[in-house]
Amino acid sequence: MFRGILNPKQLEGLRLLLTPFPQQQFNLTADRRSAKPSMGVACFDCHANGHTNGASHLVGDIRPQEFRHRIETPSLRGVNIERLFGSQRALKTVEDFTEFEQRAAYFDGDPVIATKKGVNVLERGSQVHFMSEFQELLDFPPAPKLTVMGKLDPAKASPAELHGQEVFFGKGQCSSCHEPPYYTDNSMHNLQAERFYKFQVVNHMVAGADGPIKTFPLRGIKDSPPYMHDGRLLTLDDTVEFFNLILGTKLTDQEKKDLVSFLQTL
Repeated sequence: MFRGILNPKQLEGLRLLLTPFPQQQFNLTADRRSAKPSMGVACFDCHANGHTNGASHLVGDIRPQEFRHRIETPSLRGVNIERLFGSQRALKTVEDFTEFEQRAAYFDGDPVIATKKGVNVLERGSQVHFMSEFQELLDFPPAPKLTVMGKLDPAKASPAELHGQEVFFGKGQCSSCHEPPYYTDNSMHNLQAERFYKFQVVNHMVAGADGPIKTFPLRGIKDSPPYMHDGRLLTLDDTVEFFNLILGTKLTDQEKKDLVSFLQTL
């Protein structure tokens, strides 16, 4: 399919992204989650077609068990413009993240168990580099209503979408972190959501502070529910209401509705 389109390095990177490697729950040992022995999982099993399947997993670098956060699988679309990787770990390159996933996250941060289950450590200069080179080809989906500067073209947008853009850059304060044209500031912010609740155990998991969270790009956001780093918000309407409460912006029902309309154009 990609002959004559991708160069040999990129093809090899794609092959590796599609190759199953052993993981904590899916492997050939008796200590696994799957009913039958498995060769493992591939990167694109979760990042389906370079995007996301919306699945979530538990972060591997926190103990005890009840403090482990849930993390949603982010889309790889537009990964080439990002400068931070991982919702909280702040890894600096896509190579770092690729290597981290293979060495640690796949095995819940346990190198002894990883050796038992067949970890395949990728070579940084060739395999990891090839995988990252392919990932950086993945682009955002088309947004025909946006200009080259990332804002709405008035000739193409509806009144509701234009009003939503006004709210986004004004009263809603969304652009404080989500800057055009890709709608991210490539930074991390602490929303301090714990202001609104007391630490408690819910379904054997501690609901506590999240700490600094990466600003994810909003380009193509309509295609990747659920939202937030842990998938806690099922729809864009939920997300707008969440930030309306967190930021205290006191948006009206019409402003919320139009803001969602604008987000769907990105």
